[in-house]
Amino acid sequence: MVQARDFRGRATNQSATIDLICCYSVSLHQHSLEDMFLKLNPTTGQPLYLQLMQQVRHATETGALRDGDKLPGIRTLAEELVVSPNTVAKAYSELEHDGLLELRQGSGAFVCVRRRTRSLTDHVQVARRRLRDLIEQLREEGLLDEEIERAFEAELLGPAEIVRKR
Repeated sequence: MVQARDFRGRATNQSATIDLICCYSVSLHQHSLEDMFLKLNPTTGQPLYLQLMQQVRHATETGALRDGDKLPGIRTLAEELVVSPNTVAKAYSELEHDGLLELRQGSGAFVCVRRRTRSLTDHVQVARRRLRDLIEQLREEGLLDEEIERAFEAELLGPAEIVRKR
């Protein structure tokens, strides 16, 4: 099922072809009955296969996807996202190379969370709790969400990024 979404991620009745920001969204129903939404935005300039890879990585880091969860087949996902099967195949292949997916001929793609990823998942969950507390504190001090978001973006893109790349 392809669903058009606005820039904030809310469902909209507008067709994806006439929407100013063209995003494709797919709801994947996991064995745990959790919903995960994949959104590909062809207007960002970032290759679609990289967007797909980042979203699958994020889902494993946050626990939305767990070890053994089955992802849709290449053709199925490509049809739902309205992209070339080669796009999904490339993302799946790269994720397999990174150790996040196991591709089984005729069976599909399965999440393969290794020990490092599990540790990273724990770290991400702790970081999210800390961020949630900090955001609540900043709101209590009178900052608006937009101001908080700009401050985070400025810090993430600031000089610390140069040090991290070395």
